[in-house]
Amino acid sequence: MPLTDLQRELLALLASSRASDRYLAGGTALHLSSTSHRFSEDLDFFHDSAEAVAESFARDSAMLEAAGYRVQVRLSQPGFIRAMVEADDREATRIEWAHDSAWRFMPLVRLDDGGLVLHDVDLAINKVLTLAGRDEPRDFVDILHAHEHILPLGALVWAAVAKDPGFNPVSLLEQLKRRGRYRPEDIDELELVAPLDLVELKAAWRAALSDAAEFIRSRPYEEAGCLYYSPARNCFVAPSSGSALEQQGLVTHFGQSGGILPRVADITNTPL
Repeated sequence: MPLTDLQRELLALLASSRASDRYLAGGTALHLSSTSHRFSEDLDFFHDSAEAVAESFARDSAMLEAAGYRVQVRLSQPGFIRAMVEADDREATRIEWAHDSAWRFMPLVRLDDGGLVLHDVDLAINKVLTLAGRDEPRDFVDILHAHEHILPLGALVWAAVAKDPGFNPVSLLEQLKRRGRYRPEDIDELELVAPLDLVELKAAWRAALSDAAEFIRSRPYEEAGCLYYSPARNCFVAPSSGSALEQQGLVTHFGQSGGILPRVADITNTPL
């Protein structure tokens, strides 16, 4: 789990409060996996309303200060608060409390320590939309991680257009094709678990884009915006183009406010 000692302490402390509906998302949530390539510089907590952001920050900051941490607000506006949290003689970390849409594919998942986190597929889909909207090396590395360990890029792009109807699969993929033009020093500036080779990253990115384009061409347009669930494998997958979904044992899965379980079987994670 690529967290700093301070981040791990803060997550455990904040998870002890069940009063808040906040949930962990963003880069930190995506990198809770042992297969992650990098450390995140902050903790990102999201809420389903702007009002909940202010309420959660008030409770969390009071809890942090009572535990001996210093909380310094750096930015505060409706629906978004950013603060630096420090401990004596230790590194600081940034925490953000933000409002995001409650629309998602899956319900939130409760971690072993009691905290809530966005489901892996929603984390990956959000990261696709993030990379489309900003050109940051960390998002590029994160997408390749999601492509390898969660779902192939094509399946993520296909599903992501349901969360942002301003895109269709082709236009979203075209936006992503503009990313990936980084220099070695851009990657070196990231706090990585181990060094990454930019040549290898770009080769993997080109292959992912090519496979995604082929995937998008292979799917019927009326299914755009869905994930594909395999009850037999108990997970989401990218279907092949050679046979019908029924022959592959797959069903479509669409999102909604608050997320929804697949209609055939439960998933491995324990959702709310």
